[in-house]
Amino acid sequence: MADQIYVTPKTNWVAIDVAKEWNAVLIETNEGHRHRFKMLNNAADHDRLVAFLRGLSGDCRIALEPTGVYHRPLAYRLKTEGFEVLGISSVAQARYREAQFGTWDKNDPKDAQVILSMLKQGLVQVYHDPLIAGNHDLQELSGLYFQVTLARTRVQHSLLTHYLPLYFPEMHKYWNTTRADWFIRLLWRFPTPAHVRALPREAFVVEAGSLIGRRVRKRAKLDDIYDMAHASVGLPVATDSIAVETFRLQLQRYQDLNAQRTTLDQRAQQLLAGHPQYARLISLPGIGAILALTILAEAGDLRRFKHYRQFLKYCGLDLAKSQSGATRGKERLSKRGNARLRMAFWLAGLRAVHMTENAFRDKYERYLRGHPNDADTKRKALTAVAAKMARVAYAVIKKDQPYRRFFEQSLPSGSIPLTRAVEAMSTS
Repeated sequence: MADQIYVTPKTNWVAIDVAKEWNAVLIETNEGHRHRFKMLNNAADHDRLVAFLRGLSGDCRIALEPTGVYHRPLAYRLKTEGFEVLGISSVAQARYREAQFGTWDKNDPKDAQVILSMLKQGLVQVYHDPLIAGNHDLQELSGLYFQVTLARTRVQHSLLTHYLPLYFPEMHKYWNTTRADWFIRLLWRFPTPAHVRALPREAFVVEAGSLIGRRVRKRAKLDDIYDMAHASVGLPVATDSIAVETFRLQLQRYQDLNAQRTTLDQRAQQLLAGHPQYARLISLPGIGAILALTILAEAGDLRRFKHYRQFLKYCGLDLAKSQSGATRGKERLSKRGNARLRMAFWLAGLRAVHMTENAFRDKYERYLRGHPNDADTKRKALTAVAAKMARVAYAVIKKDQPYRRFFEQSLPSGSIPLTRAVEAMSTS
């Protein structure tokens, strides 16, 4: 979304191309003079830049391209000093540079010149600093949870595709959920069939039973594992071998990552307990503490978007189409937005369609009507549900109202017959 530019004859234009260690700065004063220089990302050069800008007559409009997190300290310093800081889209900058210079070739001085041109033409975005906006802690917590989840998934894949097929492939049938802690505890104690066979049946049942915990038909399961161990095709490695040691190290790492994820989940619930927007978000079917944390961390205050279409575009859930002359392309998601927000709403929609009595599942079923087994139709239906989830999340926060199930179907203009809508409302 381009920012509306209000300038005066005394406006000074400041373009900063951000890098990890140093930045390229291009300043055009209101007198028409240009200043080019490089500055390091340290306190001394930040002070020199602030002093230089304060020495200019008139206001300063500063634009920079967000690069990783390298821009954050400088942008925070400039905003706290009272300067206006604006953002430049990386995609827009690349296209503008290619259109201006006729080549994809880039370098830092050229990028600073492109940023300056875009700034003067108003092709900028409002920059929201997370620390000033108050959602920096949410971003850090959400980011760490995401990294822990990725690491946990990698370890899980190594267990299921490497260690189990090598040493105890028959145990794979008991893996049915990522939160099966008993499965990991049992494997750590009995990583190979040889560890099981080292004990008599009754001794194994007693020791393994304490690891599984209270479960229905526990004896039948343990008897089955004991029998599988005697007929296993796993590699016959020694119980005290390096291979078993590495297997247990991966199992221990998986347990540690599970514990970290649980701790972060609890911390997120504590941090968001009094957050008014959090209470609205978790009222939606499919959105729990972590997904609500991701939405608030990545989007900030949803009320800053003037229309839900702006929010959908920010998420990359808006539709785009390529058209030229008589050629018309198909409408598809632009995916030019925040990927984590798209993932959060996709996961929320995926959970909602497996729950009962909500409009998201109803929308999903209407999409599949006539093509219930078509994979492409299911994907499109889930995409539509994810976009609907984003719209509803924006609405409940913007209007500060709790989620109402089947609200749109209660209207005569809804896409579901009114009689069915009334029936749905009576069960909500």
